[in-house]
Amino acid sequence: MGGFFGVAAKENCTFDLFFGTDYHSHLGTRRAGMVVYDKKKGFDRAIHNIENTPFRTKFDKEANSMEGCLGLGCISDYEPQPLLIRSHHGTYAIATVGRINNAEALTAELFSRGHAHFLEMSGGDINATELVASLINQKDNLVEGIRYVQEVVEGSMTMLIMTPKGIFAARDYYGRTPVSIGRKDGACCVSFESFAYLNLGYVFERELGPGEVVVLTPEGAQTLIQPGSDMKMCTFLWVYYGYPSSSYEGISVEKMRYHCGTLLAERDHVSPDIVAGVPDSGTAHAIGYANRSGIPFSRPFIKYTPTWPRSFMPTMQAQRNLIARMKLLPIQDLIQGKSLLLIDDSIVRGTQLRETTEFLYQSGAREVHIRAACPPIFYGCKYLNFSRSASEMELIARRILKEMEQEGRYVSLSACVDPDREEHAELVNRIGEQLNFTSLRYHRLDDMVASVGIDKCRLCTYCWDGRE
Repeated sequence: MGGFFGVAAKENCTFDLFFGTDYHSHLGTRRAGMVVYDKKKGFDRAIHNIENTPFRTKFDKEANSMEGCLGLGCISDYEPQPLLIRSHHGTYAIATVGRINNAEALTAELFSRGHAHFLEMSGGDINATELVASLINQKDNLVEGIRYVQEVVEGSMTMLIMTPKGIFAARDYYGRTPVSIGRKDGACCVSFESFAYLNLGYVFERELGPGEVVVLTPEGAQTLIQPGSDMKMCTFLWVYYGYPSSSYEGISVEKMRYHCGTLLAERDHVSPDIVAGVPDSGTAHAIGYANRSGIPFSRPFIKYTPTWPRSFMPTMQAQRNLIARMKLLPIQDLIQGKSLLLIDDSIVRGTQLRETTEFLYQSGAREVHIRAACPPIFYGCKYLNFSRSASEMELIARRILKEMEQEGRYVSLSACVDPDREEHAELVNRIGEQLNFTSLRYHRLDDMVASVGIDKCRLCTYCWDGRE
């Protein structure tokens, strides 16, 4: 994933840029950057690695030394950005959020047109933001270039481009990711997360529509390309990625998660002693469940965050599992001899939740019932890099499906997706047994969509049902 924040102001904007970007730290774990523009000094940029150190610590020096009336910042889960580009459009800064599935084809096409070149990153990949800039530069002006990117990229691509005259903001063609505009006297901002500017004195103005392109100046945001009518907003933003205080398409993340828990409780029949959420994204789901069921909400384990920030996550899965477990501290009196119902936002590979369950058993739990706030994940995300799995076979739902097929019978994937089919029930039971859960239930897709409150045709549910 990733996040961004941009400011166009009449005065120095560095303070707002620093804290507005920092409020996106939950969306990325590897790189962060800020760039400002001053009429006298020109562009000033800094990029740092944030894998082991929070954004605020890394950029403390820049927060006190950078100066400009235009600013752009981003948090990235992969590539270094924002980039500074010099082309026939002049010099501009660019940051992106999204995924390019046809990057090799686009790169080959650019090579065929002339003597293009790209800098390889350490893993041998091309920086996706640099590729987007190269595509933009194929056109006569920035707006035409932005529209060209939206048309040729397979996946999704949201962009912020800062020039000496203002900041161009473009939401991806189907609106899979959010873009929010805020205003205050003498300044206008653009943000992935709508809450990121509220404590800075901005008020919410509006969200961009799918494919909409605007230009920001201190006076406001002017639409350059009108929004499209079709939208496929990522549902997983509400389930997991979004911060509790976020709101997308007018729907609060915290409220949606509360509704998820309520609907989970209405279809459940177990009677545990307490209900708990895997911190932090499972907490609101658990509160909704507890309030609807009447079963007490409790916190049998706490996440230790002072020295274990989310940004400290090794790339090796085994080490990630270890760190995830070390963050959780048990409260013995709330676990010993108890039947627990634990709600997590999702089950991807299953390894971390299995270890969390074992951790609760070792701490004295009598039963551990698991509830997932979304359906089984059968497909790797091809739009927002929700999961960077090397193969869909890393997904536990797919692994169990393969085991069922290896028993010499045909098992329909569509039947496993349908919560009313026997194949789905069998798959869920097998997952629960393999991960050593007392019982397991997933949220139904129709209930999850109802929890959001937006028509399913305007939501992306690809990772659950494979429908684009």
